[in-house]
Amino acid sequence: MVAAILLAAGEARRMRGRDKLLEAIGGRPALRHAAEAALASRADRVLVVLPPEAAPRREALAGAAVEIVVAADCTEGMAASLRAGLEAVDPGTDAVVILLADMPEIGSEAIDRLIAAFDPAAGREILRATAADGRPGHPVLFGRRFFGQLAALKGDRGARSVIAGAPAGSVRHVPIAGRAALLDLDTPEDWDAWRAGRGGS
Repeated sequence: MVAAILLAAGEARRMRGRDKLLEAIGGRPALRHAAEAALASRADRVLVVLPPEAAPRREALAGAAVEIVVAADCTEGMAASLRAGLEAVDPGTDAVVILLADMPEIGSEAIDRLIAAFDPAAGREILRATAADGRPGHPVLFGRRFFGQLAALKGDRGARSVIAGAPAGSVRHVPIAGRAALLDLDTPEDWDAWRAGRGGS
């Protein structure tokens, strides 16, 4: 079993009052767009991690077949969201795909490529998406043996230390077309530039 964990509890401080996860992508909030990509993938469950006070984000997910997980201590940083998501997965889960909700060009195909490459028997236990030029980014799939290390993370460092400390050969890169694995939109200017490049959509 593979669970997708969509991290959506961040405060988006650089958006100057706007919520980047509610920015429109093709007429849908970015959060809904990301959730639907995960739902269309081969992941068996999709969990969305939200902050305690997140009514507009919850509304963006209305009717979607996702499971909402609340990260009560999300102000600690990304580690708290990871922890909350991991605590909610089934005990028999073989792997989790960690997704960021502000990466608009990650679709179900990218998630499926990570899941297809996962093979713990062959030592492929961390699968990291890369841009076409080989630069590593997101999403990242982690096999079960790394859940404890992920849950022990603190602050806003994310999972880089887990990847860096993984046994030789267990981390494999999975190329994704273009810059999708690197493209996250953190400011109004980022969103405007991205939309301009897509013809305003």
